[in-house]
Amino acid sequence: MTTALVTGSAGFIGYHLCDRLLSLGWTVIGVDNLSEYYDPDLKRRRHARLGKGFTPIIGDIATPGLLTDLMGAHAPQVVIHLAAQAGVRHSIEAPRDYVEANLLGTYELLEAARAHPPKHMLMASTSSVYGAGTDMPYREVQKADAQMSFYAATKKANEAMAHSYAHLYALPITMFRFFTVYGPWGRPDMALFRFVRAIEAGEAIDVYNHGRMRRDFTFVSDLVAGLTGLIDRIPGDTPVSERDSLSPVAPHRIVNIGNGEPVELGRFINAIEAALGKTARRNLMDMQPGDVPATWADTGLLTDLLGHPLPRTDIQDGVRAFVDWYRAEQA
Repeated sequence: MTTALVTGSAGFIGYHLCDRLLSLGWTVIGVDNLSEYYDPDLKRRRHARLGKGFTPIIGDIATPGLLTDLMGAHAPQVVIHLAAQAGVRHSIEAPRDYVEANLLGTYELLEAARAHPPKHMLMASTSSVYGAGTDMPYREVQKADAQMSFYAATKKANEAMAHSYAHLYALPITMFRFFTVYGPWGRPDMALFRFVRAIEAGEAIDVYNHGRMRRDFTFVSDLVAGLTGLIDRIPGDTPVSERDSLSPVAPHRIVNIGNGEPVELGRFINAIEAALGKTARRNLMDMQPGDVPATWADTGLLTDLLGHPLPRTDIQDGVRAFVDWYRAEQA
């Protein structure tokens, strides 16, 4: 397999994934609409760093026929779907954005795959689908029907939509649930970027749930290693282990990709202070609507599929890598 179509290629994870695929000799068709949810110039700079073998397509995946035409023209063997409207809090303020990007956009992709079937589709979901679940670490086979934000609800709907197409049209689909991804070239709306920017400017940071949040922070290069490793792990009809989430009626599987260790928000902020050499002023606040107090991935299935554990970048090293990138960008 040598050609991949990546939606959301100018996004944080999309950029890193495309860069890794290109380094492995792939031809990559990248689709992104350069949405103004955050600075489009940051997205353009990501795209500009992707060199030989990369073809950027600027367009909205929800546009009827756009993806069908692209897949017909380029015949990608692999499709990796990362394009989405992200953000738990924004989904409370602008839910229609999530209907159009996450539901309609994913529908258009599934229709394109039905017309031009790839060998494997890998589609992004999120740890947010576990919602109100308290049975941790989260396992792919456990019930996840209590989403706490509209963003999470649309991603759970994407999983169900993908399952129906996998069953009806024998499309092999792997859904991957990300756990709090961070690293260089990250999103400005994410906590790491916001905290670093505020501390550098001498401003206070808003710390929700009085700092009693825990997140399974996953460094972006580790996540991309998991993603690329899953490309050849195409769902069939035989489970890889007793932990497998493989559907009994479709070539459809759900896989957690996380670090496998929940980190308290206070420890995360301490790592930022150490990397910056500055002390944060913390504005302790109540929990935000739609947020969950903790996430924690069981990565046993991912290990079974890859044949080895995912790389695990230490939080101190990962935060320092982001701070180095951030300061270089501001210079």
